[in-house]
Amino acid sequence: MPLSQLKIKTNVVKRIHKEHISYQKEAEQQQKRIDKLIADGADEADVRKQKEVLEETFQMIPDVKKRLAKAYQDLEAQVENGDNSDANELQEAQTTLSEISADV
Repeated sequence: MPLSQLKIKTNVVKRIHKEHISYQKEAEQQQKRIDKLIADGADEADVRKQKEVLEETFQMIPDVKKRLAKAYQDLEAQVENGDNSDANELQEAQTTLSEISADV
């Protein structure tokens, strides 16, 4: 039996949300790495390279956030349209929407 559109859209939102969290954690870890390098008196070139890595991470966050917002809206619309999926899939979709609404 093929996956329903509701299930697919729910899984897309979950996957993109994980990616969003991952980039945020990566940025935090990278900033800590930079702070430690500076505190340890590391070579300026090393610090500069790590700052470039941090900047690349920061550049990815808006794209992921935009994709998350789009996927969230698609799932929300599917739920509001009274998708005729089974009750478990509908409940999972609603739970997913409520859990990540703060990040959208």
